[in-house]
Amino acid sequence: MESDQFAYQRHHTLFYPFQDQAEFELGKFLCERFTQSDIDRFLKLEWVRQAKPSFGSKDQLLAWMASLPTGPKWHSTTLEITGYPTIQPIQLIWRNGLDVVEDLFANPIFANHMTYDPHIVVEGDEHEYSEYFTAKQAFEIQDQLPIGATIVPIIIASDKMPVTRHTGGLEMHPIFVSLANIQSDVRMRATSHAWRCVGFMPIPKFSDVHSDYQTILSQRLFHKCMDIIFADAKVAAMVGKFMPDPSGHVRHCFTPLEHTLSVIYDICQCIDPWRLREFQEEAKAHSLSDVHQPFWRNWQFADPTRFLAGEILHTCHKFFFDHPFKWSKELRVGTRHFSSGVCQMKQMTGREHQDLQRTLFIHAIRTLIDFIYKAQSPFHDHKQAILDAGARRGTKGTINNFLIPKLELLQSFAAFTQDIGALIQWTADVTERLLITHCKLPFDRTSQQIVDILNREESMWRFQLYLFLRMHNTPLTNAIVTEEQEITETDPALAWIARIAPGDPNQRCFVGPCPVRNHFLKGILSSTATTAFHITVAPDRAKMSINEVQQLYMLPDFGRALSDYIAKASNGQPTASWSCDHGRVKTWNKFRLQLHSIFCSWLIMPSQVVQAAPPSQTFPLGNCDAVIVQSIHSDQTNIVVQVRAIFQPIPPRHITLPHYLADQPLIYVQYYEIVGHPHDDPAISMSTVARQYHYGFDGQRVRLGAVIPLTDVTHAVELIPVYGAGADRSVSAAMSMEVYEHFYLNNFSDKEIYHALRSDLH
Repeated sequence: MESDQFAYQRHHTLFYPFQDQAEFELGKFLCERFTQSDIDRFLKLEWVRQAKPSFGSKDQLLAWMASLPTGPKWHSTTLEITGYPTIQPIQLIWRNGLDVVEDLFANPIFANHMTYDPHIVVEGDEHEYSEYFTAKQAFEIQDQLPIGATIVPIIIASDKMPVTRHTGGLEMHPIFVSLANIQSDVRMRATSHAWRCVGFMPIPKFSDVHSDYQTILSQRLFHKCMDIIFADAKVAAMVGKFMPDPSGHVRHCFTPLEHTLSVIYDICQCIDPWRLREFQEEAKAHSLSDVHQPFWRNWQFADPTRFLAGEILHTCHKFFFDHPFKWSKELRVGTRHFSSGVCQMKQMTGREHQDLQRTLFIHAIRTLIDFIYKAQSPFHDHKQAILDAGARRGTKGTINNFLIPKLELLQSFAAFTQDIGALIQWTADVTERLLITHCKLPFDRTSQQIVDILNREESMWRFQLYLFLRMHNTPLTNAIVTEEQEITETDPALAWIARIAPGDPNQRCFVGPCPVRNHFLKGILSSTATTAFHITVAPDRAKMSINEVQQLYMLPDFGRALSDYIAKASNGQPTASWSCDHGRVKTWNKFRLQLHSIFCSWLIMPSQVVQAAPPSQTFPLGNCDAVIVQSIHSDQTNIVVQVRAIFQPIPPRHITLPHYLADQPLIYVQYYEIVGHPHDDPAISMSTVARQYHYGFDGQRVRLGAVIPLTDVTHAVELIPVYGAGADRSVSAAMSMEVYEHFYLNNFSDKEIYHALRSDLH
């Protein structure tokens, strides 16, 4: 930006060529919202003429916008395939892939989230394969590079869904790039802006061509477009290029093709490019296409057996929907969340598939789900049960085999993980979201108009950021934040801007997702500081007597449980300033629980809400969630409980309560006991819990409850009612937790704490 041709002008007139910030914002608004004819009509209004903006016509305004600092330029190229005319001209809208990679690699926003060197992560005898730079391929490539060189692995993504349709039915598919240097937890979020669009690939319709040849020609065109976009990146992969990193250090970089997501996977066959008819049938007989020049053919270190690795969304989640879920429907296995059945949707993301997976409890199918989440499975030991039950049916009856290509691909996951790192970071979920967040363009215009719009938008964004930094006299290269600082932003760009200019009202110009609120800074912390809690300052109910709490929450032993807690916490010497007979409490309906990531200890996870609402019209028996607690105030540790009330004693005027009543809110919980482990019931393969009871003073059997500090909670969990032979149709989701006695402990309620739960419970 500082080397822009008009940079010297901006040392005197910051907003050059505009007079001031207001005029720039007006021009930006007009270019973003109005067509060129609308801009002209607006500027001819008498009121606008009296305001006397510096630009008097749309041509002058657009010329000024074109003079702003810009990034990698967009281009429009017309392509032809000799002998095969198209209904509409083939227009490739693209920019140099290497320029975009260099721009992304130097972005200071990702300074805290970049990796440059292969490294090994071990803990005891265990070897961790997570980021790309912890896997084998990074070491193999690094060993072949000059001393001091840096790998900048390129990830390419596309999607088969068209962006939109032009007038006349012309379609285009976007091509995105990102870098494996950017940590996967940042790169996987579409809102992190770690992906950049480098092209809109045309999908032409050829005239007077057999439908079979449409696909062949489109595939060849795809590879030709990729050749154009990544020509310079291939050169850099072979000889290297010097690039600045986010901290301003110049590195000798090599750009191998590391991975592709949802790209058209073509298996190449070397044949004469135009002898289509002669070779088509032979190619089909061998399940091959006749693409003779795949785009990766001359890309150094590019190996299709590696960069076309297993992909979680399609190979796992969509495989589950296409096969195991259909087997379950054949067996009439019910689902909790989909009481009316499951309709076939045209576009399903990984979230819908995961919701379905959480509902099925047949052991043979659960082992597949275990594989999807743990990449190891005894499925083949149990798959005969599916065939014996007749669930593997086709249109012509039962199929007595498991010859499913996606099922076979699962066997390669272990090798892929060792080779390129954890496969979850390569899921195509990101690609499908990018179509929404990165492709909002008016494709009903000509290709040159689209190019002008893309370049103008890039310039306006960069100029806006440039002005923001100049006004704070801040260099583009920014120091890396210390590791001790908690990372809580869902958008690294917003976190970076907040560090550059804390509290500046102009931050509103840079719109992004809401950040993850860090409750570890101002919330209530557990004794080990591994869990943070947030509870609103204002209670949902204030100044309630113990008797009122018992009646509202339908907890007859609440007073006794609170007295027992006070006796234990005070070592038998309770305070005289507050008692259950005369004291008052305030109550809340919910609290938030926040944890650090199990796999990335520096990362704070979004908080989870734990409900503890009293009976109401919607929830006649209350709305109360289950948690795991590690309590030093009860006779048990590491237990599953249901939170029934959240409260805190109110001190009398001018009185200070003892620490065990004043330090943090308290919760009344009712206990569950673990009555079954996964190995006890192979058909379910889940832990089973049951309510705990005891006999009261009147001889009645009542649920076992106790009062404990809020900070004893460690995790939120999900319990699934055990329906038995048949579910009671009178029971709804609003009351099932209060009606059924036994529950399955769903360890998949939060994948981030999956391993912690398994360790705690077993």
